[in-house]
Amino acid sequence: MLEKYEWFKSAAAQAEKKQADISVYDGRLSSMNETYKDLPRHKWPREDREQYNVWSSEVAGVKSSYNGLAAEYNAQMAKFNWRFANAGELPQGAAQPLPREFKPYETK
Repeated sequence: MLEKYEWFKSAAAQAEKKQADISVYDGRLSSMNETYKDLPRHKWPREDREQYNVWSSEVAGVKSSYNGLAAEYNAQMAKFNWRFANAGELPQGAAQPLPREFKPYETK
């Protein structure tokens, strides 16, 4: 049971990190879009177009990775009634229950 709890704890932390990474990338892309809001993309400086493409590719990879982790987490959590996801039945030293499910998958 402790081993499974540790897996869920690690998976939840990884999923939260991936969500934060997605926000960082979205902020970068939004910032660059704002910088060139009055210019068509083909008129952006070449290095900025390339950087935008790299960031877009990286955020797609992080979203894909998040989706895989969320799917595995959700499937594992649905298999049993894990006590450590219930507020009154946490292991010693745990402060709050783990989420029963992670947000549905990133598609944009």
